[in-house]
Amino acid sequence: MPRLAVLLLLSACAWSQPPDRFQSLRFLIGEWTGTGGGADTGQGAGAYTFLPELDGKVLVRRSSSDYPTANGRPAIHHVDVMTVYLEADGKAPEAIYFDNEGHVIHYAIEIDAAGKVARFVSPVQAGQPRYRLTYREMAADVDTGQFEVAPPGKPEAFTKYLEWSARRKK
Repeated sequence: MPRLAVLLLLSACAWSQPPDRFQSLRFLIGEWTGTGGGADTGQGAGAYTFLPELDGKVLVRRSSSDYPTANGRPAIHHVDVMTVYLEADGKAPEAIYFDNEGHVIHYAIEIDAAGKVARFVSPVQAGQPRYRLTYREMAADVDTGQFEVAPPGKPEAFTKYLEWSARRKK
C-alpha cells in the first residue's frame, strides 16, 4: 500500500506541472554567437540569448551585434530586446521588439509543423514597412536567421536585409 501512495503522489505532482508554454520554440533557447550581415551593414559578429523569464511565462531575447566601418559607413553597434509571450493558452505566441535605434515591432509568430522554423511577422500597417524575422534549426546547436523588410504599400515584397548563422554555446 505505501508504494501505491507514493505512486499516486508522484502522479499528482507530474499532473500539476504546467505545460511548456514555448515547446515549439525550444530550439531557440540558449546562448548563441554568430556572424553575418547584409548589403547595408557589411559583415559583422554578434551574440544573442533566448531565455525563459518570469517563471517561464515569457521568453526574452537579448541581442547585440557589431559591424566595423566599411565603404565610408561608420561602425554600427546594434542592441535589442524582444519578449515572446502568449495572450492565452492555445493561441500562437506573439512578440514585441525594441532596439537602440528606436524601433518597436509587434510580431505574430508562425512555427512550421516540424518545429524547425520560427517566423516572426509584423502586421500590415498603412504607410509602414513590414518586417519578417526567421530562425531555422539546421542541426543540433546550429541555427541560421534572416531579417527581411517589405516597403510600405507592398506588404508581401520582402527583401533580405540581414542573414546570419549562429552556434549555441555549450
